[in-house]
Amino acid sequence: MKKNQWFLSRRTFLKRTAATAAIASTMRFTARSYSQIAGANDAIRHAIIGCNDCGRAHIKQFTPLAGLRLVGLCDVDTAVLDRGKGVATDTLASVNPTLYTDFRKVLENKEIDTISVATPNHWHALLTLLGCQAGKDVYIEKPTCHNVWEGQQAIAARAKYNRIVQAGTQWRSMPAVQQAIAFAKSGQIGKILVSRAFCYKPRPSIGKTDGPQPVPATVNYDLWCGPAPMDPPRRKQFHYDWHWFWETGNGDIGNQGAHQMDLARLALGKPTVAPSVISVGGRLGYEDDGQTPNTLMAVHDYGDCLLIGEVRGLPTKAGAKQMDQYKGVDVGNVIECESGYVTIAQRQCAAFDKDGKQIQRFSNNATAAESAHKENFLKAVRSRNRDEQACELAEGHASSSLALVGNISYLLGKQSDPDAVKAALSAPAAAETFGRLQQHLAANEVDLATSKLTLGMPLQIEPVSQKFINNDAANALLTRTYREPFVVPENV
Repeated sequence: MKKNQWFLSRRTFLKRTAATAAIASTMRFTARSYSQIAGANDAIRHAIIGCNDCGRAHIKQFTPLAGLRLVGLCDVDTAVLDRGKGVATDTLASVNPTLYTDFRKVLENKEIDTISVATPNHWHALLTLLGCQAGKDVYIEKPTCHNVWEGQQAIAARAKYNRIVQAGTQWRSMPAVQQAIAFAKSGQIGKILVSRAFCYKPRPSIGKTDGPQPVPATVNYDLWCGPAPMDPPRRKQFHYDWHWFWETGNGDIGNQGAHQMDLARLALGKPTVAPSVISVGGRLGYEDDGQTPNTLMAVHDYGDCLLIGEVRGLPTKAGAKQMDQYKGVDVGNVIECESGYVTIAQRQCAAFDKDGKQIQRFSNNATAAESAHKENFLKAVRSRNRDEQACELAEGHASSSLALVGNISYLLGKQSDPDAVKAALSAPAAAETFGRLQQHLAANEVDLATSKLTLGMPLQIEPVSQKFINNDAANALLTRTYREPFVVPENV
């Protein structure tokens, strides 16, 4: 399959937008507000859609929150669903959620006030939109959408139905992160020049298959695929490895990297994507069935500063277990200023002068931040005040879009020699980033003469509309093929 084959033309898409009515018509939606159905002291009745991996974290973190009652769990895999119920009762013995295999039954249940969505990425925007339409407030995992256009439609639904929607970028709720970003923006070490986002996380080969793989007997594959093509799986591990296929995932820049792209943009105070982007990368160091790059750098140019996101799935060198770091960070951020820099990591944040001497330290508690971000969601549900939210949907969408447009540059790119890549990266910070990337690949015994990098297409963007300027090919990748009836509608 070609790497962008799963997208479609706008004409074809418009023919299919009516299909969402087939979903909605079965649920008798009525928009309503939590404040209209329960008093300020009543428990918020919550259901979780998607109970594997990230969903288990939702179960553990939402279940014990004061003022919330977990009343439903939903997953298309009955084995995952049963394990999810076990996690819930282990967390709080008195909890007894109703189990669902079909999200539509959750949304039509008027006894459920709020939902959280921890499904694969290709379901995020549609479930957000349908949740809003059903009168539910929504906590949506990152990235907020699988493509840019459907994220915009989810925002339109949130506005039309006056819902509270929180993006699950919980790093924002870490006090030390907030303090570190405030320090970087304060001017104490000068103007911010480059805001860097790092996802140096081990991603070994997922292996090669000899043909279509069986779907687990416990999975409703029609519902699992939803908006995506209902093609046989091409991965040995059914769960999680969907991240590395374009139909369902967005690679690590849209997975773990979504957190770091969010903080990089937050530090810059930029409300939108940058006016231009170019990416460089590839799936290098092994051959497997995965499609998304395990090595990627995306340079977003705001004119007065750069935002650079990096993904590395290979270790420091061939055969090693540890990952590379940049200024002590492997997964996190480095905000480079005129006379120093600030580092953000899960356990610690710090500020340094230009010589690398630490001048301030901020301690972190990642576990507490997970709960704080969800408590913030519940507070906004009660108050109906979106200004109280740590990451309102539109904020989360802007950050997710950084990852998505970086991927579009990559998808439209072509294999190139290092000299051609160097010529395309004129900004000193971008050239330095590529130099480190070359060294990293060489340490992993990747020969760029035979394992070519993909030099992404340089793209110009109108930041508010999020449309590419004079580039029909790029604009076609802002949406995708939707499998009926799981279609994101043109009119919400």
